[in-house]
Amino acid sequence: MVNFADPKIELFIYSTPSMKNSNDAVVKPAYPILLSTSFSHFLNDMMQSLILAVYPMLKSEFDLNFAQVGLITFSYQLTASLLQPLVGIYTDKHPKPFSLVFGMACTLTGILLLAFASSYSLLLVAAMTVGMGSSIFHPEAARVARIASGGRFGLAQSIFQVGGNSGAAIGPLLAAWIVIPHHLTSVSWFSPFALLAMIVLLQVSFWYRGRISFYQHTQRETIRDEQFSHRKIVLTVLLLLLLVFSKNFYLSSLNTFYMFYLIHKFHIGMQQAQYMLFLFLAAFAVGTLIGGPLGDRIGRKRIIWFSIIGVAPFTLLLPHVNSLFWTGILTVLIGLILASAFPAILVFAQELIPGKFGMMSGLFYGFSFGMGGLGAAVLGNIADAYSITTVYEICSFLPLLGMFAVFLPDIRKNKKDVARNVSTRNQNRGS
Repeated sequence: MVNFADPKIELFIYSTPSMKNSNDAVVKPAYPILLSTSFSHFLNDMMQSLILAVYPMLKSEFDLNFAQVGLITFSYQLTASLLQPLVGIYTDKHPKPFSLVFGMACTLTGILLLAFASSYSLLLVAAMTVGMGSSIFHPEAARVARIASGGRFGLAQSIFQVGGNSGAAIGPLLAAWIVIPHHLTSVSWFSPFALLAMIVLLQVSFWYRGRISFYQHTQRETIRDEQFSHRKIVLTVLLLLLLVFSKNFYLSSLNTFYMFYLIHKFHIGMQQAQYMLFLFLAAFAVGTLIGGPLGDRIGRKRIIWFSIIGVAPFTLLLPHVNSLFWTGILTVLIGLILASAFPAILVFAQELIPGKFGMMSGLFYGFSFGMGGLGAAVLGNIADAYSITTVYEICSFLPLLGMFAVFLPDIRKNKKDVARNVSTRNQNRGS
């Protein structure tokens, strides 16, 4: 068991490229904390993905149409999207380390409600409860990842997010192996994983609590170095939200309806469709892990540009491929490229407004969930009115919105200016 209170685990958090302490020793990320938050994220999103993975079972068992299936996703995403910015704003001023444990308890409650739901309305309540857990967990866990980053913010966000994406990828496999052969109540068998996550997060919370004061102090220091005007910040945030919309609206078509699309077009069984969904989600997890470190190295604007617009040729081709094999290849490529965007977008947004980390994390996580939910609801109605194939024909054009990434400001140049200001101020203090 890792001792998270070990004083050898150093904590430094700066918003500049200078990552050195008073002895000029390069500060390293606190990997035990990063891996623990990532592991908890893995367990959290693994359980949440069970909702998506059992959609065909729910559709059959409760006699649902596509619009009702989409409404389940919408209920989950709506709760998460509305609460996350509010949670982020509140915890910027009043950090709540142990809210991590409470958020996981909400996820546990939602999973149990899903397992024993006897009506469609209870399914919606279960989805909303899981969404509530997500809204509490994500902003504070993302903050912990940043505090433990040692300045490598993209790497830290990738480690944190790859846990969630990996858990989401495993969910369909677990549903195929365990839930589908048994009854919906077998979803409750996964509740011990929530208890395990709560134990891990309890130790992370103690580590986090001991570093809040220093974190808040360094945030106040970096606020003075904000370089962008209010107007430029607002326009940049709106542009980033547009890119998140294009990414998550398209992603919703795969998360919610990909299995139905494969079953309809290629006449395969439910288990085989879940394996195909796993391949896409696994590729998405790998892409997440790649995107953050690359953003640290070559710049987040370049990663965002490549991730959104670079996926367009594959999304445009997907609806016209009549081979299951090549459909799988295309979705794997889509997952790899598309996933690399969010760590870069999130860190880009966080660096726009120093000191408002929770608000920006909550806004972008919440908007991401909200667009996923809205996409599920809208696309479900399109599938009912036209066909499931039409959904992918329409969504294939969404990544073209990535062209607007060219208007993003140059954060890297701005950070160098900030670093010089900090260095000058520290020298003046020393003299």
